[in-house]
Amino acid sequence: MNPGAAARAYLRRRRSGVLSTLSKKLAGYPFGSVVPFILDHAARPVILISRLAEHTRNIEADARVSLLVNDAIEDVQAGARLTLAGDAARAGGNLDALQARYLNYFPEAGRLIALGDFTFYVIVPQALRFIGGFGDIRWVSPTDYAPPENSLIEQEDSIISSINLEPSHKLRDYCRFFHERNPEVAIVAGIDCDGFDVRADGALLRFDFEQPVTGAASAREALAALARKARAA
Repeated sequence: MNPGAAARAYLRRRRSGVLSTLSKKLAGYPFGSVVPFILDHAARPVILISRLAEHTRNIEADARVSLLVNDAIEDVQAGARLTLAGDAARAGGNLDALQARYLNYFPEAGRLIALGDFTFYVIVPQALRFIGGFGDIRWVSPTDYAPPENSLIEQEDSIISSINLEPSHKLRDYCRFFHERNPEVAIVAGIDCDGFDVRADGALLRFDFEQPVTGAASAREALAALARKARAA
Protein backbone atom coordinates (compact mmCIF):
# COMPACT_ATOMS: atom_id res chain seq x y z
CA MET A 1 0.00 0.00 0.00
CA ASN A 2 1.45 3.37 -1.01
CA PRO A 3 1.81 6.14 1.63
CA GLY A 4 -1.24 8.07 0.41
CA ALA A 5 -3.51 5.03 0.51
CA ALA A 6 -2.10 4.05 3.92
CA ALA A 7 -2.84 7.52 5.30
CA ARG A 8 -6.34 7.40 3.84
CA ALA A 9 -7.00 3.95 5.30
CA TYR A 10 -5.80 5.11 8.71
CA LEU A 11 -8.03 8.18 8.71
CA ARG A 12 -11.06 6.18 7.55
CA ARG A 13 -10.88 4.14 10.76
CA ARG A 14 -11.08 7.21 13.00
CA ARG A 15 -14.22 9.06 14.05
CA SER A 16 -12.86 12.00 16.06
CA GLY A 17 -9.77 14.14 16.41
CA VAL A 18 -8.32 17.41 17.62
CA LEU A 19 -9.19 20.35 15.37
CA SER A 20 -6.72 23.22 15.62
CA THR A 21 -7.81 26.63 14.38
CA LEU A 22 -6.15 30.04 14.51
CA SER A 23 -7.78 31.95 17.33
CA LYS A 24 -9.54 35.17 16.47
CA LYS A 25 -9.90 36.06 20.15
CA LEU A 26 -6.26 35.26 21.02
CA ALA A 27 -4.64 36.98 18.04
CA GLY A 28 -3.62 33.94 16.06
CA TYR A 29 -2.66 31.51 18.80
CA PRO A 30 -3.56 27.88 17.96
CA PHE A 31 -6.87 26.81 19.48
CA GLY A 32 -7.59 23.10 19.87
CA SER A 33 -10.99 21.45 20.18
CA VAL A 34 -12.28 17.90 19.91
CA VAL A 35 -14.59 17.17 16.96
CA PRO A 36 -16.24 14.10 15.46
CA PHE A 37 -15.82 13.74 11.71
CA ILE A 38 -16.51 11.56 8.71
CA LEU A 39 -14.74 11.46 5.37
CA ASP A 40 -16.63 12.33 2.20
CA HIS A 41 -16.06 10.45 -1.05
CA ALA A 42 -13.05 12.64 -1.83
CA ALA A 43 -11.60 11.53 1.55
CA ARG A 44 -11.97 15.05 2.95
CA PRO A 45 -12.87 15.37 6.64
CA VAL A 46 -16.39 16.67 7.21
CA ILE A 47 -17.30 18.27 10.54
CA LEU A 48 -20.62 19.51 11.88
CA ILE A 49 -20.11 22.65 13.98
CA SER A 50 -22.23 25.35 15.55
CA ARG A 51 -22.00 28.95 14.40
CA LEU A 52 -21.67 29.84 18.10
CA ALA A 53 -18.59 27.67 18.64
CA GLU A 54 -15.17 29.25 19.08
CA HIS A 55 -13.63 27.12 16.34
CA THR A 56 -16.34 28.21 13.87
CA ARG A 57 -15.60 31.87 14.53
CA ASN A 58 -11.93 31.11 14.00
CA ILE A 59 -12.56 29.32 10.69
CA GLU A 60 -14.69 32.17 9.41
CA ALA A 61 -11.80 34.53 10.11
CA ASP A 62 -9.01 32.24 8.84
CA ALA A 63 -9.73 28.99 6.99
CA ARG A 64 -6.39 27.35 7.81
CA VAL A 65 -6.82 24.40 10.18
CA SER A 66 -5.30 21.08 11.11
CA LEU A 67 -6.87 17.85 12.28
CA LEU A 68 -4.90 15.43 14.47
CA VAL A 69 -5.95 11.81 14.99
CA ASN A 70 -4.02 9.19 16.91
CA ASP A 71 -4.16 5.67 18.30
CA ALA A 72 -5.86 5.50 21.68
CA ILE A 73 -3.09 3.70 23.54
CA GLU A 74 -1.29 4.41 26.80
CA ASP A 75 2.04 5.32 25.16
CA VAL A 76 0.68 7.73 22.55
CA GLN A 77 4.09 8.35 21.00
CA ALA A 78 4.48 4.66 20.27
CA GLY A 79 1.28 4.53 18.25
CA ALA A 80 0.33 5.75 14.80
CA ARG A 81 -0.97 9.28 14.27
CA LEU A 82 -1.82 11.61 11.45
CA THR A 83 -2.01 15.38 11.11
CA LEU A 84 -3.97 16.75 8.18
CA ALA A 85 -3.44 20.44 7.43
CA GLY A 86 -5.96 22.09 5.15
CA ASP A 87 -8.52 24.77 4.46
CA ALA A 88 -11.98 24.57 6.00
CA ALA A 89 -15.03 25.83 4.15
CA ARG A 90 -18.77 25.40 4.34
CA ALA A 91 -19.83 22.26 2.50
CA GLY A 92 -21.46 22.66 -0.87
CA GLY A 93 -22.94 20.30 -3.42
CA ASN A 94 -25.51 17.71 -2.42
CA LEU A 95 -25.98 18.58 1.24
CA ASP A 96 -28.85 16.10 1.65
CA ALA A 97 -26.56 13.22 0.69
CA LEU A 98 -23.77 14.53 2.92
CA GLN A 99 -26.15 14.87 5.86
CA ALA A 100 -27.50 11.37 5.31
CA ARG A 101 -23.97 9.94 5.25
CA TYR A 102 -23.04 11.85 8.41
CA LEU A 103 -26.15 10.64 10.24
CA ASN A 104 -25.39 7.04 9.28
CA TYR A 105 -22.23 7.37 11.35
CA PHE A 106 -23.53 9.74 14.04
CA PRO A 107 -27.30 9.22 14.31
CA GLU A 108 -27.39 11.24 17.54
CA ALA A 109 -26.34 14.34 15.54
CA GLY A 110 -29.89 14.63 14.27
CA ARG A 111 -30.82 16.61 17.37
CA LEU A 112 -28.01 19.09 16.63
CA ILE A 113 -29.13 19.56 13.04
CA ALA A 114 -32.66 20.16 14.29
CA LEU A 115 -31.42 23.15 16.31
CA GLY A 116 -30.75 25.01 13.06
CA ASP A 117 -27.40 26.60 13.88
CA PHE A 118 -25.10 23.68 12.99
CA THR A 119 -23.40 23.66 9.60
CA PHE A 120 -21.28 21.14 7.72
CA TYR A 121 -17.71 22.19 6.93
CA VAL A 122 -15.27 20.33 4.69
CA ILE A 123 -11.50 20.38 5.23
CA VAL A 124 -9.63 20.37 1.93
CA PRO A 125 -6.21 18.76 2.53
CA GLN A 126 -3.08 20.74 1.74
CA ALA A 127 -0.53 18.45 3.42
CA LEU A 128 -0.52 15.39 5.67
CA ARG A 129 2.04 14.13 8.16
CA PHE A 130 1.57 10.41 8.75
CA ILE A 131 3.46 8.45 11.39
CA GLY A 132 2.58 4.81 10.90
CA GLY A 133 4.93 3.55 13.60
CA PHE A 134 8.57 3.65 14.68
CA GLY A 135 10.67 4.84 11.75
CA ASP A 136 7.63 5.09 9.47
CA ILE A 137 7.34 8.88 9.20
CA ARG A 138 6.51 10.75 6.05
CA TRP A 139 4.81 13.73 4.46
CA VAL A 140 1.97 12.87 2.11
CA SER A 141 0.85 15.24 -0.63
CA PRO A 142 -2.84 15.91 -1.33
CA THR A 143 -2.41 14.30 -4.75
CA ASP A 144 -1.05 11.06 -3.28
CA TYR A 145 -3.71 11.08 -0.57
CA ALA A 146 -6.65 11.62 -2.92
CA PRO A 147 -8.73 8.52 -3.72
CA PRO A 148 -9.25 7.38 -7.31
CA GLU A 149 -12.16 8.92 -9.15
CA ASN A 150 -15.32 6.96 -8.43
CA SER A 151 -19.09 7.18 -8.73
CA LEU A 152 -19.92 6.10 -5.18
CA ILE A 153 -21.17 9.54 -4.18
CA GLU A 154 -24.19 8.90 -6.42
CA GLN A 155 -24.45 5.16 -5.74
CA GLU A 156 -23.75 4.80 -2.02
CA ASP A 157 -27.37 4.86 -0.86
CA SER A 158 -28.52 2.23 -3.34
CA ILE A 159 -25.55 -0.03 -2.59
CA ILE A 160 -26.15 0.21 1.15
CA SER A 161 -29.86 -0.50 0.74
CA SER A 162 -29.15 -3.50 -1.46
CA ILE A 163 -26.63 -5.02 0.96
CA ASN A 164 -28.84 -4.42 3.98
CA LEU A 165 -31.71 -6.23 2.24
CA GLU A 166 -29.60 -9.35 1.78
CA PRO A 167 -29.61 -12.15 4.39
CA SER A 168 -28.09 -10.69 7.55
CA HIS A 169 -25.82 -13.67 8.16
CA LYS A 170 -23.47 -12.37 5.44
CA LEU A 171 -22.60 -9.24 7.40
CA ARG A 172 -22.35 -11.26 10.62
CA ASP A 173 -19.90 -13.58 8.81
CA TYR A 174 -17.74 -10.56 7.97
CA CYS A 175 -17.80 -9.45 11.60
CA ARG A 176 -16.83 -12.90 12.92
CA PHE A 177 -14.03 -13.49 10.45
CA PHE A 178 -12.43 -10.05 10.29
CA HIS A 179 -13.16 -8.69 13.77
CA GLU A 180 -13.95 -11.76 15.89
CA ARG A 181 -17.31 -10.24 16.77
CA ASN A 182 -20.64 -12.07 16.76
CA PRO A 183 -23.29 -9.34 16.63
CA GLU A 184 -27.01 -9.94 16.76
CA VAL A 185 -27.65 -6.97 14.46
CA ALA A 186 -25.33 -5.81 11.67
CA ILE A 187 -26.09 -3.20 9.01
CA VAL A 188 -23.91 -1.27 6.58
CA ALA A 189 -23.47 2.36 7.61
CA GLY A 190 -21.34 3.56 4.71
CA ILE A 191 -19.28 2.44 1.75
CA ASP A 192 -16.41 4.17 -0.04
CA CYS A 193 -13.77 3.29 -2.58
CA ASP A 194 -11.49 1.79 0.07
CA GLY A 195 -13.97 -0.28 2.06
CA PHE A 196 -17.14 -0.16 4.10
CA ASP A 197 -18.33 0.29 7.67
CA VAL A 198 -20.78 -1.93 9.50
CA ARG A 199 -22.74 -0.98 12.60
CA ALA A 200 -22.62 -4.17 14.65
CA ASP A 201 -24.77 -4.00 17.79
CA GLY A 202 -24.11 -0.26 17.83
CA ALA A 203 -20.32 -0.40 17.29
CA LEU A 204 -18.80 0.67 13.97
CA LEU A 205 -16.47 -1.87 12.39
CA ARG A 206 -14.27 -1.09 9.39
CA PHE A 207 -13.67 -3.51 6.49
CA ASP A 208 -11.03 -2.68 3.87
CA PHE A 209 -11.15 -3.75 0.24
CA GLU A 210 -8.00 -5.31 -1.17
CA GLN A 211 -8.10 -2.80 -4.03
CA PRO A 212 -10.04 0.48 -4.37
CA VAL A 213 -13.39 0.22 -6.11
CA THR A 214 -14.82 2.82 -8.47
CA GLY A 215 -18.52 2.02 -8.64
CA ALA A 216 -21.35 -0.35 -7.79
CA ALA A 217 -20.13 -3.21 -9.99
CA SER A 218 -16.58 -3.30 -8.62
CA ALA A 219 -17.91 -2.79 -5.08
CA ARG A 220 -20.06 -5.90 -5.43
CA GLU A 221 -17.08 -7.87 -6.73
CA ALA A 222 -15.01 -6.75 -3.73
CA LEU A 223 -17.81 -7.64 -1.31
CA ALA A 224 -18.18 -11.06 -2.91
CA ALA A 225 -14.43 -11.68 -2.53
CA LEU A 226 -14.61 -10.82 1.18
CA ALA A 227 -17.65 -13.05 1.59
CA ARG A 228 -15.82 -16.00 0.01
CA LYS A 229 -12.89 -15.47 2.33
CA ALA A 230 -15.18 -15.32 5.38
CA ARG A 231 -17.09 -18.48 4.35
CA ALA A 232 -13.90 -20.42 3.70
CA ALA A 233 -12.56 -19.78 7.20
